Amino acid sequence: METLVTVIIATFFLNLPFGWLREGVRKFSPMWFLYVHFPIPFIIAMRIGLGIPWKFAPLLILVAVFGQFIGARIRRRQLQLEG
Repeated sequence: METLVTVIIATFFLNLPFGWLREGVRKFSPMWFLYVHFPIPFIIAMRIGLGIPWKFAPLLILVAVFGQFIGARIRRRQLQLEG
């Protein structure tokens, strides 16, 4: 159980900077796709390496999307404060 929690936390924090970067590029551009998909192999490797069952993949996807969302929101707030 603690291994799963570790992977969930790592997935969230790994996606934060990519959500922040994604917010700064045009939607559906090549860089946008890179920022969305770049963390996925690392999350898969972490899940497999730590023996997390496949049934938790949907949860990790949800956490990754949430991390991207929060990262983008942080960037939007920073831009609001600057401007």
